[in-house]
Amino acid sequence: MAEPSLTVRRKSRSGSVRKRSRAPVQPSAVCSPVARKRPSSGGEGLPAETPCSNDSEEDMFGDYDSFYGNDSLLAQVDDVEHKYLQDKNTDIKAAGEIILGNLQSGIHQKKQDYFSASENMVVLKADKEDAFQTNENDPVDSNQELTESILDDLPSSQLLYFEKMDKLSSDSRISPVSERRNKCVNSSSDKIRSLSPFCPDAEHGNRPTDFSSDSKCDLFKTESLKDHLKSAMTGNAKAQTLQVSKTKQLKEAVLSEEICVARKTIESSSVDIGPFYGLPSKVKDLFRQFRGIETLYEWQHDCLMLESLQQRKNLIYSLPTSGGKTLVAEIIILQELLCRQKDVLMILPYVAIVQEKVRGLSSFGIELGFLVEEYAGSKGRFPPIKRRIKKSLYIATIEKGHALVNSLIETERIDDLGLVVVDELHMLGEGSRGATLEITLAKILYTSKNTQIIGMSATLNNVGDLQKFLQAEYYTNNFRPVELKEYVKIRDTIYAVDDKTENGYTFSHLLNFKYSSNLEKADPDHIIALVTEVIPKYSCLIFCPTKKNCENVASMVCKYLKKEFRAHREKEKQDLIKNLKNIGNGSVCPVLKQTIPFGVAYHHSGLTNDERKSIEEAYSTGVLCLLACTATLAAGVNLPARRVILRAPYVANDVLKKNQYKQMIGRAGRAGIDSAGESILIVQEKDKHLVQDLVNSPLENCYSNLLLELTKGMQSLLLSLVGLKIAVTCEEVDNFMCNTLLGVQQQLLSKEKSLSEIIRDGLENLIEKGLLKGRISEKDQDSKCILTITLLGKATYKGSIDLAYCNLLYRELKKGLEGLILESNLHLLYLATPYDMTSNCSPDWMIYLRQELEEFWVYKALLTELTKQLTYCVKTELIPLMEVAGVLEARAKQLYNAGYKTLAHLANANPETLVKMIEHLSRRQAKQIVSSAKMLLSEKAEALQEEVEELLKVPTNIPGTY
Repeated sequence: MAEPSLTVRRKSRSGSVRKRSRAPVQPSAVCSPVARKRPSSGGEGLPAETPCSNDSEEDMFGDYDSFYGNDSLLAQVDDVEHKYLQDKNTDIKAAGEIILGNLQSGIHQKKQDYFSASENMVVLKADKEDAFQTNENDPVDSNQELTESILDDLPSSQLLYFEKMDKLSSDSRISPVSERRNKCVNSSSDKIRSLSPFCPDAEHGNRPTDFSSDSKCDLFKTESLKDHLKSAMTGNAKAQTLQVSKTKQLKEAVLSEEICVARKTIESSSVDIGPFYGLPSKVKDLFRQFRGIETLYEWQHDCLMLESLQQRKNLIYSLPTSGGKTLVAEIIILQELLCRQKDVLMILPYVAIVQEKVRGLSSFGIELGFLVEEYAGSKGRFPPIKRRIKKSLYIATIEKGHALVNSLIETERIDDLGLVVVDELHMLGEGSRGATLEITLAKILYTSKNTQIIGMSATLNNVGDLQKFLQAEYYTNNFRPVELKEYVKIRDTIYAVDDKTENGYTFSHLLNFKYSSNLEKADPDHIIALVTEVIPKYSCLIFCPTKKNCENVASMVCKYLKKEFRAHREKEKQDLIKNLKNIGNGSVCPVLKQTIPFGVAYHHSGLTNDERKSIEEAYSTGVLCLLACTATLAAGVNLPARRVILRAPYVANDVLKKNQYKQMIGRAGRAGIDSAGESILIVQEKDKHLVQDLVNSPLENCYSNLLLELTKGMQSLLLSLVGLKIAVTCEEVDNFMCNTLLGVQQQLLSKEKSLSEIIRDGLENLIEKGLLKGRISEKDQDSKCILTITLLGKATYKGSIDLAYCNLLYRELKKGLEGLILESNLHLLYLATPYDMTSNCSPDWMIYLRQELEEFWVYKALLTELTKQLTYCVKTELIPLMEVAGVLEARAKQLYNAGYKTLAHLANANPETLVKMIEHLSRRQAKQIVSSAKMLLSEKAEALQEEVEELLKVPTNIPGTY
């Protein structure tokens, strides 16, 4: 029984669709590797067919479109060849032209049936493709047209073979059409050539040649044109076929071309840098797709168009919370990654914010071809992998950012860092973390003149000092997309904040809520009245001074809420409780079990990471409408509210600072979520004077903490300066210190001693501790004495060890070697616990893994496995899933039980399928998980490729070579 013929719809160049029948599929055709899929102009092709073991070269092209069959190209070549080569005196060149000329008419129709392979490789926008069509009036001979047709019909693997054949010809000829394309196409141009490779001696074709003479073309001496074509295609079929679809190649090529145009535009113009601030139009589409952002605010446009930014000057910009500062930073980051092809470091204050940002930007990385690398907790590699092609966006905490910069300086790669973005720049003035941030920025400024620094904050006062330190321009704006109304509550009266009055506030209205005597005793601050005005329809945050107060407030509110509150999204609340129970291995906090049915929960550092993440997600989606939280949430995860209530003007026992107050109330009324925002500060009669200070006083100044945090600040900086060879003499150290924030503010901070005296005291102290070697003297001739670092000093600064404990730690580790107990991990845990964190331990376990002293090699071997166990605290099989940003223990268990057991599973998962299979997983979260997994998989692949290239690299110091 005859097999039915296949009818294939083909699209002609004019855009019309025509049908043509194909011959019945031959068994040999099924075996053909080329016949399995023939790409069309859109990157699609016939369904892949089942391969078989028959790989006979004779039948390899049995069903490859027009190259087989009674009217195939090869058949026509064979017939015409025999017809016109009967006369042995025929000129070789003439014969070839006659053959090709007669084939032209037959080929022309077939040429219309295909999109040229070369068109699929054009590295320009789709709307420019017409520029590459051949004009009928162009002086292109039939030989060239047939060349185009044959090459257009070939798959990518065939073109690779013609490239090799072309190299055998000493004078191969390129058609005019190919020349025009060569002007616009780079890598693809070599694939569009004339048929000269078929005849290596074509350069002699101008001479009449008898077929019987010795100068006959090798093509006709050894085999027919048909045989040669078939032989060539057979050889190419065995070559490796391109795995990437042509549609994807074209899309990537279009984006690459847009980036090239954007790069040239952004470098040549300081006024018009379209289409989207010097970035490809696709970036604008991605912001619309991932963030729902259609247009920028006017201030954002003005800021991005600043001349200082166009000239790559450092910039500080300050706006109220929720003004849209982050979007500006992200656009500048993308300009650096895509247009200037440099790596970027983004420094954020907390681990949770780093993880949130990694999840948010991974989708952009996947679409635009850059890597997003997390440097928080135990994650991060020092030095970072030097990428071959893709650029990296490092998103780091303050401490990890410092370690990353150190490693780049040490490996002489600091110039690879094109941009550093610092969020919450005001943290420069906050204790040891501020000192670490100052040290990081000072090192960048001193060692790299090409690295741009962008700092942003909602709360800045003494901007002049920061400008001088960072050598930066300044931009500020009071814009806030949603109006924020500030109120103060004293007893049962609400006052509107007004900085023009003496007290700082004016009367607004009285509370309209009936309190019974029992309720008045339970809730003297009228919190229930304040929250029930907005929940459950809108969200509300209550900032409390302590963790215990958070739990008490949440419990108290629920006791007096009406039962109707339980009905709001009841099933989702029960699901949340089940999820928390799974996280707690069957148990859940009694307070949460009581409050969640009412849509209320607490949020503080006592929650585990999984618990905190589940509560945050429930609040973001509206399942929870009220959170009682500590002040850390204000500068942490982005959880906005319609109304923000400040339980008291205190954080723990300390009076609330102006910048803390601004950050807390800034959570009210976020753009795109609420139409209005309110903040209410609850104040007792005795604390009324504090309101005036909060309202009328300016923001706190930002001062250097290098002197206040000596062992973590000043001395730590001096040690690393010598260790990294940034400054190895007293004179060089002095020069460096003059460019720090401390150097700018030295007259204010170092009144008792000069900065030079403080530096010398610090260096002498390091020498006494055995961390540095050298001699410090007041004499001028000794100011250029070279300082060197000891092994202990190197281990100390590279491990980020507090100098106050480095000698004690060394002694304890050395003693530990004498009787290391390996029966369990307890001895290792004891040895690896930082001294200043024993009371509330959340250590950085990577500290002792980073190049400890050689004599402690055994610790490095043991701590490698321990680090993984401590980082995730889960079964080994869940660790690959938990490496993905946003996947914590409970979610990892869900994914693992659903069959997603590897990173590759997640990277190739369908977000819609994930939503259906995984409980309590939103579509947004599913997309973020898939994007993060893809990004992580890409990073691992890049790292392995880098390792391969490093292994294959020929050493330059091979003995016996010169």
